[in-house]
Amino acid sequence: MTEQAAPYISNPRIMVLGVQPGTPPFRIVEIDGEVIGEAKSVTDVLEAAAAFGITVHDMDDPDVVRWVGGDKFTWKLH
Repeated sequence: MTEQAAPYISNPRIMVLGVQPGTPPFRIVEIDGEVIGEAKSVTDVLEAAAAFGITVHDMDDPDVVRWVGGDKFTWKLH
């Protein structure tokens, strides 16, 4: 495998884990590898990022945010 054919894996500071059961359902948010709390919406993720001095311009940029088990629109269990 050449270097160009190697897959690129980003290491973003923000990771939003899969939806957890609750009323309402929520997602765990990690920043710099540490669990910092729960998010019930994209707004919660942005507020958490801001509290850690991270400005997010594009929630779909894998270099900024990694969404596990869905994307920024996934907030309910299926």
